[in-house]
Amino acid sequence: MGVTKALTAIGLMSGTSMDGVDAAVLVTDGETIAAYGALAERPYVPAERAVLREALVAARAIADRSDRAGVLAEAERMVTAAHAEAVEALFVAAGLSAADVDVVGFHGQTVLHRPEQRLTVQIGDAAALADRLRIPVVYDFRAADVAAGGQGAPLVPAYHRAIARRHGWRLPVAILNLGGVGNVTFVGEGDPVAFDTGPGNALIDDWVMQRAGIAFDEDGRIAAAGQVDTVALATLMDDAYFDRPPPKSLDRNDFPLGAVSALSLEDGAATLAAFTAASVAAAERWFPAPVRRWIVAGGGARNQTLLAMLSARLSAPVTTADAAGLSASHIEAQAFAYLAVRSLKGLPLSYPTTTGVPKAMTGGVVARAVASGR
Repeated sequence: MGVTKALTAIGLMSGTSMDGVDAAVLVTDGETIAAYGALAERPYVPAERAVLREALVAARAIADRSDRAGVLAEAERMVTAAHAEAVEALFVAAGLSAADVDVVGFHGQTVLHRPEQRLTVQIGDAAALADRLRIPVVYDFRAADVAAGGQGAPLVPAYHRAIARRHGWRLPVAILNLGGVGNVTFVGEGDPVAFDTGPGNALIDDWVMQRAGIAFDEDGRIAAAGQVDTVALATLMDDAYFDRPPPKSLDRNDFPLGAVSALSLEDGAATLAAFTAASVAAAERWFPAPVRRWIVAGGGARNQTLLAMLSARLSAPVTTADAAGLSASHIEAQAFAYLAVRSLKGLPLSYPTTTGVPKAMTGGVVARAVASGR
C-alpha cells in the first residue's frame, strides 16, 4: 500500500467519558487535510458502561500493560466489537466498503494512564478488528511515547495544527477538548504546545450518575439549577497539578469527588462545572503568548452552563468547534485517522512541547487482516 499520496482513513475514538465510539472518515497525506468525510457514532448502552466502569477499577491493579485478567478481558471483547460496529455503521452512512479505506486508526479505551510509571493501558484487540474489517489497523499510539519518558498525552495536537492551517485561522489559537479529561493545544507558529488542563466531563458524569442514576448532565441543565460552592471549588483547585508546568497529563480518576460530597445534586454539578472552567482558565498561564480565540470540542461543548463559565473566565472569545465549521463530537476520531496515516509515513505523533519526549516521536503499530493479507 503506497503512503506517498492522500489516503482514505477511518479514525475511531472511545474517550474517558465512556459514552460510546466515535468514527470518522478523513482523507489526508498525514500533513494536510484533503477532505473531511462521513461521521458515525455507536453509543455504549448502560450495561456496557457498567462493564467499563468495572474495568477501570480492575485496571488499578495492572502492573503489566498486557494484563487482561477478569473483567478486563470481557471489556476488551466488548470494546472491540463496538468499534467494529461503529465502522460498519460508517460504511452504511458513507456508502463505502472495506476496499475504499486504506487504514483504520484505533485508539482503544484507556483504562489506566500512569506515565510516571511508564505505564499506559488502552484495551481493544486490534488484530481481531483488522480481521473483522479486512483493513489494516494502526493502534497502540501512546506506548512508544511513554516508554521514551513522555506523558503519552495529549496526542491530538498535530491534528489541531493541521485544522488551524486548513481553515486559515489567525494564530495563535487554543483548541480545547473537553472529554472525560480536558486537554488543550496552543497552536502558534512553531510546534504545538499541549497538555491536560484538568477534569473535563468525567467528574460531572460520575456525580450525576452517583446521585441521580443518569449518564451525564444534558446541556448543563442540572448545573444551571445549582449554585457554585466557592469553598469546595477552592479545595478542588488547591491541587499541585495546576502549579506544575507542562508537559503534563492526567488519569481519568486523578481528582476525587470528596470536596462536593455534602452538596445537593444541583450544587455539586455547578461546582464541578466551575472546577472544569477554573482549571482551563488556570492553563492560560502556561501559553507562550495570549491566544486570539478558544475553540471548544468534545462532549463539554454541548454543556451550555460550562460554556458560559468558560466565557466568563477566559481572556479570549470562546467558540464551539461546530460554530467554527468543525465537528465538536468527532475531532478526536478524525485525529486518529490523521495519526494513523502519519504513523504509516513515519511522521511524528508527539513532540517535546506536547508530551515531554526528548525528541519528536513516531508511534503506532500496524495490525493486518490475516485472511486477506491487507
